[in-house]
Amino acid sequence: MTETKSRGADASSLPLDPALEAKAAMSGFLKELNGFQADVKTSLQQQEERLTMLDRKMTTYGRPTLSAHAETEVPHKKAFNAYLRSGDDDGLRGLVLDGKAMSTAVAADGGYLVDPQTAETIRSMLVSTSSLRAISNVVNVDATSYDVLVDRSEVGSGWATEAAATAETATPIIERISIKLHELSAMPKASQRLLDDSAFDVEGWLSGKIANRFIRAEAAAFVNGDGVDKPKGFLLPTKVANTTWTWGNIGYVPTGAAADFPATNAADTIVNLVYALSADYRANATFVMNSKTAGAVRKMKDADGRFMWGDSLQAGEPARLMGYPVLISEDMPDIAANAYAIAFGDFAAGYTIAERPDIRILRDPFSAKPNVLFFANKRVGGDVTDYAAIKLLKFATT
Repeated sequence: MTETKSRGADASSLPLDPALEAKAAMSGFLKELNGFQADVKTSLQQQEERLTMLDRKMTTYGRPTLSAHAETEVPHKKAFNAYLRSGDDDGLRGLVLDGKAMSTAVAADGGYLVDPQTAETIRSMLVSTSSLRAISNVVNVDATSYDVLVDRSEVGSGWATEAAATAETATPIIERISIKLHELSAMPKASQRLLDDSAFDVEGWLSGKIANRFIRAEAAAFVNGDGVDKPKGFLLPTKVANTTWTWGNIGYVPTGAAADFPATNAADTIVNLVYALSADYRANATFVMNSKTAGAVRKMKDADGRFMWGDSLQAGEPARLMGYPVLISEDMPDIAANAYAIAFGDFAAGYTIAERPDIRILRDPFSAKPNVLFFANKRVGGDVTDYAAIKLLKFATT
């Protein structure tokens, strides 16, 4: 009996079969998984029932006018509107935008950056107008000036033989042109009562006012600016006859008449102007003149009686003169004695506009009561960067 008990105890202490252990573990896992799936199914059914009830309530009583998503989608617009209407800057102070848009924050001088949508509206209006900006080289900078390096010469070369020594050739000349940024400002005003009217589109009104002021100021400076607290216009450099042109001057072609086109073969003056420009610039060249001059030019005919001016049949496309586009700039001089009334050139190469991308607005409710002033400013500069890329037509005999 003692021996039998001992053998039974030894048999019970032997390890179980691994296959049986795995089967038992898997069975327990499947039971837990089934229970978890049942709980998830029950939770989803309850959630669906709650959403159905909520949808029925919204259908019965009306949906809210502004969803939570829309509330968080444009916080900068709400904060900017509050600032313009009432001067409440709490929203602006606590606002942080992502890197894809302009940051809205308190500036060192107490002003605020325009919210991205308003700034983009102003910029699009500037580009869409008949300004030199539309055909020039425009760059964004974060400094007080922008330097342009111009290679205005070619590397020297020469023919060589196998036995003769190679002679030294000319070294290219690099020209540095520094474009200083100047402050461009506008200060529209509105009555406080008008701002308090909730139906009044403050952003649209402000964008239009600022853009119109900037458009007029920029357009005039890019053509006739003297460089004193404003950009340098492309008509500012010294003008010389194209036959004696040198770097640093703008070459001109005379019409041959004192204050008008010549009485005969007037179209020849336009042809002379076009071919005064080098071939490598003509491919991207544009005529620039004001409306009065354009009215005189579009009457011209070539030797075969065909009009040299052709209006575009496609919306948004400029008119063409001798196949080249025409930009109408009202800041160009009228036809008069010794006036440079027509320009022709590759302005993308010849004129550079440098600007800071940010636009600032400061609200002033005190200086013009009961009106509120909005002081807006941006920084912009411009200058000729390739004197060989622009030619002028001078209304003079020589």
